[in-house]
Amino acid sequence: RFAVSVGYWKDPYIQYFVRQAKERKAPEINRGKLTCYYARVHGVSYLIKAFLKKTECNCQIVNLGAGMDTLFWRLKDENLLPRKYFEVDFPMIVARKIHNIKSKPPLSKPIMESHSGDSLLIDSHSLDSSRYSLVGADLRFSSDLEEKLKKHNLDIQLPTLLVAECVLVYMTPQQSSNLLKWAANTFPVAMFINYEQVNMTDRFGQIMIENLQRRQCNLAGVEVCRSLDSQRERLLLNGWEAARAIDMMKVYSFLPQADVKRIEGLEFLDEKELFEQLMQHYCICWASKDGSNL
Repeated sequence: RFAVSVGYWKDPYIQYFVRQAKERKAPEINRGKLTCYYARVHGVSYLIKAFLKKTECNCQIVNLGAGMDTLFWRLKDENLLPRKYFEVDFPMIVARKIHNIKSKPPLSKPIMESHSGDSLLIDSHSLDSSRYSLVGADLRFSSDLEEKLKKHNLDIQLPTLLVAECVLVYMTPQQSSNLLKWAANTFPVAMFINYEQVNMTDRFGQIMIENLQRRQCNLAGVEVCRSLDSQRERLLLNGWEAARAIDMMKVYSFLPQADVKRIEGLEFLDEKELFEQLMQHYCICWASKDGSNL
């Protein structure tokens, strides 16, 4: 929310989900972190749009652990909505998001505009329209997840993009493997995008883990975040045909240079070395399974 307010990227919808902090920003949200967020948003968005273009939007997206993400609304604005867009998170998070959607017309109107057919279904823990579904489920139990998604008209024959941003790392390696395996086995044509930590066994990685532990935040799946190779291997071992992983420094170097120059002019970057270390400890991985040679 803060990054958007100072101009790192445009998101007219985040204001309806997250209140602007009274103080300018928390001290630990330094310029390096904001730039890392910027690279993440653009990197993930680049892959999503590539998938949408390749399938000509004749596909579905399943956003796992979506939180207060606004991607559905932004894709609608760009006329890039897939046939169906699903969001999954814990029932408590979903209830909060549904409350915001119901009470804020700029959020509810696009859902109504894209909806066709029977009446829209909405209760405290789920929302289902013809193009957008919000599902309360625990990602650690894939049979429950599949059942709930199918109730909301998940079509397993449709090319499917699954997105997980800082989600798998909060599950045990076994739990995330089960989820990845379920996804690879369920959809004949699919892509999985995962954004999370990497290179976590070095000193910088250990400090990151300690800082999170101090906030009672346990990274149950951190052992898979050893390296880009371990991230890639997890995907390949769980049924995906092809997988790639790159750190965020690499992602940053691929972004349009004119826009990078613009954001570098927004605020003074005091600690370039710290920024580079932070970027080397996050990565984007993507895997595919392509039954129809897309």
